[in-house]
Amino acid sequence: MKTAITEMFGIDVPILAFTHCRDVVVAVSKAGGLGVLGAAGHSDRQLEIDIDWIEDELDGLPYGVDLIVPAKYAGSDQGGMQLGDLVAMIPDEHRRFVDDILTRYDVPELPDDDGGGGLVGGADAAAPFSADRADPQLEIVLARQAAIVVNALGPPPAHMIERVKEEGRLVGALAGAAQHAERHINAGVDVIIAQGSEAGGHTGEIGTMVLIPEIVDACGDTPVLGAGGIGRGRQMAAAMALGAAGVWCGSVWLTTEEAETHPVVKQKFLEARSSDTIRSRSRTGKHARQLKTAWTEEWERDDTPDPLGMPLQPILVDEAIRRIDRAAHREGSGAEQLANYYVGQIVGTMNESKSATRVVYEMIEEFIESVERLNAQMRG
Repeated sequence: MKTAITEMFGIDVPILAFTHCRDVVVAVSKAGGLGVLGAAGHSDRQLEIDIDWIEDELDGLPYGVDLIVPAKYAGSDQGGMQLGDLVAMIPDEHRRFVDDILTRYDVPELPDDDGGGGLVGGADAAAPFSADRADPQLEIVLARQAAIVVNALGPPPAHMIERVKEEGRLVGALAGAAQHAERHINAGVDVIIAQGSEAGGHTGEIGTMVLIPEIVDACGDTPVLGAGGIGRGRQMAAAMALGAAGVWCGSVWLTTEEAETHPVVKQKFLEARSSDTIRSRSRTGKHARQLKTAWTEEWERDDTPDPLGMPLQPILVDEAIRRIDRAAHREGSGAEQLANYYVGQIVGTMNESKSATRVVYEMIEEFIESVERLNAQMRG
């Protein structure tokens, strides 16, 4: 295929795969697309390890990295705050509510030898989902060969764009409205990802079918990737018919054979319907589409505190999520009921675990069939 995106990256098909799993990154890039590693949950050392492994496996094939730096978050007006300062801002009411959830669902404490691995570091560490946390990661990425660096929340900070451009790389950003895309382009972003409300993770309220043409019209010559509810070739064909130069897919990789998705959550995804997701602030403090479970239901109740903003909410729930994930393997347990993760409405068709390579090939095959069917209809 030849589009602005395939030309920009030297790839065969305009399929970009957002994933936290390095194996999926490699599989998609080897299949002719471009894998993008989500780095928000990585420690600096783990990011170095994963990118070095990816580059060894890809032997020069392109890949990307996605960071999360919101334009506005608690402490941003002060130039960023240390974790200990932010922890002190969390109301006791919210702490009691989280403790109550874990008690009522009988979620055990973490063992003394728990190695951590969550989003939250020590008291003097930078806050999760902040520029202070992302800047060291950016330098790790730029010391290597990533073709594109993407910011998943708002326009990338000016210094981030400048550093990426200095190194001769491309910058991408997600947009949930046409005005967001215009701000991104004015800031110097090279690729716009038009992400509709159907998407998993942080997403706005406008549906993909409406959003893509609005953003394409606003972007001029800047290429647009369609995202949100895209995991099959027919949806890819629809996005490109609306003007996108390719697609950005995330959720569809969560049930692949390579995915590191929690086994209990992966099984929930395989059994879920498209209506089994909700936009909830319960994990990050910003609206993020995720699987409906007892966890989201607890935060939706009228008699419970509202989730805090970012990054206070992820700091508040970090240990709770780790406790839930650790105990969710016990069938019938409260932790199993609570366990969830980010996923889009495409989950309703993610009912078979396949290799990431097979997902790419099946998308391409169905895309070709869709285009050929439309061409036949045009010929009458």
